[in-house]
Amino acid sequence: MTAKQTNPFYKTKRWRRKRENILKQHDYLCAESRQYGNNRQAEMIHHIYPLEYYPELAYEDWNLLPLTNSVHNTFHDRNTNEVIDRGIYWQSKRKKEFDRFYERT
Repeated sequence: MTAKQTNPFYKTKRWRRKRENILKQHDYLCAESRQYGNNRQAEMIHHIYPLEYYPELAYEDWNLLPLTNSVHNTFHDRNTNEVIDRGIYWQSKRKKEFDRFYERT
């Protein structure tokens, strides 16, 4: 079994700065956990509309969500990487921003 390759995007200086900004905006806490009154430390940033399908949304604040790794696993099917459950919920929650973005372009 081969290890999954990390997208080079996540190693760029621009992404690291954006990631830090998003974490800071959310007090370094998981946005999903906070909805349920839990203050769990965020471990990563999730692209609500996936980077591989929407690279133009890569740096849009409204498309970025700090999460714990375990919560992030409820957003994607880990075999297919398809957006599921809570991931679909957040896409519907950010649909207005998504539509506005494409109206402008």
